[in-house]
Amino acid sequence: MEVRIQAIHFDASERLEAFIAKKAERLARHNTAISVVDVTLKVVKPETAMNKEAVLKVNIPTHEELVATKVADTFEEAVDLAIEALDRQLEKKKERK
Repeated sequence: MEVRIQAIHFDASERLEAFIAKKAERLARHNTAISVVDVTLKVVKPETAMNKEAVLKVNIPTHEELVATKVADTFEEAVDLAIEALDRQLEKKKERK
């Protein structure tokens, strides 16, 4: 599975990228046909807490796109929350079939 990370207006550290790649691998449990996970990271309002936004997009083989957007204190926390949301979405898709 390919994980494409785009950090807007900052450079993501290698540690953060490795963390995201590891977490994204969890999504393959629900659907092994997932080939690409797009991750967009950005700082929403630098002067406040809860200003790190993570947007995760997953294209599944049925030509549908699942998206989860979460905002938290850290990028790691935002990615964790978005992965959980995508887990639930993928689980619902699996149950419908």
